[in-house]
Amino acid sequence: MSTTARKKPPLRRPDAVIAAERQTRRRRMSWFLSAAAAVVALVVLYAVFSTSPAKNTSSSGTSYDVGSPGIGKTAPAFTLAASTGKKVSLSDYRGKNVLLYFQEGLTCQPCWDQMTALEKSTAKVKAVGVDDIVSITSDPTDLITRKTKDMGLTTPVLSDPDLKISRQYGANQYGMMGTSRDGHSFLLVGPDGTIRWRADYGGAPDYTMYVPVNKLLADLREGVKS
Repeated sequence: MSTTARKKPPLRRPDAVIAAERQTRRRRMSWFLSAAAAVVALVVLYAVFSTSPAKNTSSSGTSYDVGSPGIGKTAPAFTLAASTGKKVSLSDYRGKNVLLYFQEGLTCQPCWDQMTALEKSTAKVKAVGVDDIVSITSDPTDLITRKTKDMGLTTPVLSDPDLKISRQYGANQYGMMGTSRDGHSFLLVGPDGTIRWRADYGGAPDYTMYVPVNKLLADLREGVKS
C-alpha cells in the first residue's frame, strides 16, 4: 500500500460567491464608464463655451453677440449685385458711416420688417450718425429685387449667394439655419473703413430676427461711445 498522501481536489467556490464577484466587477466597470463619459461631457462643454463669442447686454435690455471681425478691425471689402440693378461696393461709402445689415433673406419676414422700420425711422437713424444703410443676404438678385419693390423699400439689398462675403464677416454664424444663411447682424463701418460697432442679434438660444428700432439705435449709440 502506497504511503504517498492523496492530493485533495481543490475546493469549489459556491456559485453565489462567483456571481457576487462578477456583479462587483460589472458595477466597477459601469462606474468607470460613467465617470469617463462625465469627463468627456465636461471637456466638450468647456470647448463650446470657451470658444463662443461673449454676450453683451445693453442698457436697453437687449443682448447680442459680438462676432469677428470686431470693433477696430478693417471691414472686408466687397462688390456685390444689388436690388437697385447696380453693383455696390463698400468703397462707395468711403468717408461715411454705413450700417451693414446682414439678414436671413426671403424666408425671414421679420428681417424685412426690420428694414421697413429703419426706413420709417430715417431721422432717428441719421441722428445717431448713420449716413447710409446697406443690407446683405444670400438670396438671388432677381428675387430680392422683386421683394424690395413689393414692400416699397429703397435700401439697397445686396446678393451674396455663395456666402463669400458673409463668411468674411462671420455673419452666417448667427442664424436659425445653421451656417447656410446669415442671421441678424449689424456692423457700423466708419469713414475710414474701420468697424466702429457690431451686434449679432440672431444667435442661439433666442434667434432674434427683429430688434425694435429704438433699442437697436440705443445699442449702437452706447456701443460707439464705449
